[in-house]
Amino acid sequence: MKHKNLLIETANNMVKKGKGILAADESNPTCAKRFDTIGVKSSFETRNEYRDMLFSAEGLENYISGVIMFDETFRQSTTCDSKTNFPEYLSSKGIIPGIKVDTGAKDLAGFSNEKITEGLDGLRERLTEYFELGARFAKWRAVININDKLPSISSIEANTHALARYAALCQENGIVPIVEPEVLMDGKNDIKRCYEVSSQTLDILFDQLSRFNVMLEGIVLKPNMILSGLSCLEQANVDEVANLTVECFKEYVPKAVAGIAFLSGGQNSDVATEHLNAMNKNYSDLDWNLTFSYGRALQNDALQVWSGTNRKDAQKELLKRASNNSLATMGKF
Repeated sequence: MKHKNLLIETANNMVKKGKGILAADESNPTCAKRFDTIGVKSSFETRNEYRDMLFSAEGLENYISGVIMFDETFRQSTTCDSKTNFPEYLSSKGIIPGIKVDTGAKDLAGFSNEKITEGLDGLRERLTEYFELGARFAKWRAVININDKLPSISSIEANTHALARYAALCQENGIVPIVEPEVLMDGKNDIKRCYEVSSQTLDILFDQLSRFNVMLEGIVLKPNMILSGLSCLEQANVDEVANLTVECFKEYVPKAVAGIAFLSGGQNSDVATEHLNAMNKNYSDLDWNLTFSYGRALQNDALQVWSGTNRKDAQKELLKRASNNSLATMGKF
């Protein structure tokens, strides 16, 4: 493989013990919804200012290995006099620039209440451009709905097939693919049902990755934790979540995978950190590092404090969350 050494080195740096990934790849409509909660109008300028506030937090590189950006953000610059583009600025801090490349989850034709992630058309050309602009990893999110009947095997196969094609294209272009098969935590299902669906999804996913000759040492897996559905009357405790999640991954995630960076999936910020901490505290001899790739769970406190103008205090909140999760990657939170 042409980029083998670069891919392995980048993937290992992304999941280095004590560091995790900041997901700042919200689309413009999603960003507008977040800004509505603080009374700030979403515009090119306010989104630029917000991302600049996040990325320029002093010492962020002590806890964050990489940042996932949206296309608009990837082309924006710092707001200081130097106007350095964000990929270059992050690289100068030792933070790896990443890019979201899927175009969103759409209805899966022929299947009610199921989704398929789109964005493969023209992806090779886009990846070539992103690499030239400084991207060294990418993200593609597959959405797996869950209840007592869903997902269908067709939904899992379609989504994992797309993930595998995306991953192969990324590696062809020297970009580490974050492979994200998210089994949603919305719903009434208990934790056992989440375990069943997550296991089946991972089993099929790694079969697809193998079929497309994806080098596992050059990917980062971004899965959901094994959780009770949000509306389930019986919520599993922290240790049960930690134990079932690790049990699932030990069974279905190959040892060759560079590392695992969990999505928060709508969990409360504190709870997401506690779950990650319990896994690393209870299991110190796993084949891969367990870290985080959080969006809201890292950003929400900072967003509320920022409210459009309060940069310094917002940065303190971001660093506090990042530091807590850094400790959780070592089981020391």
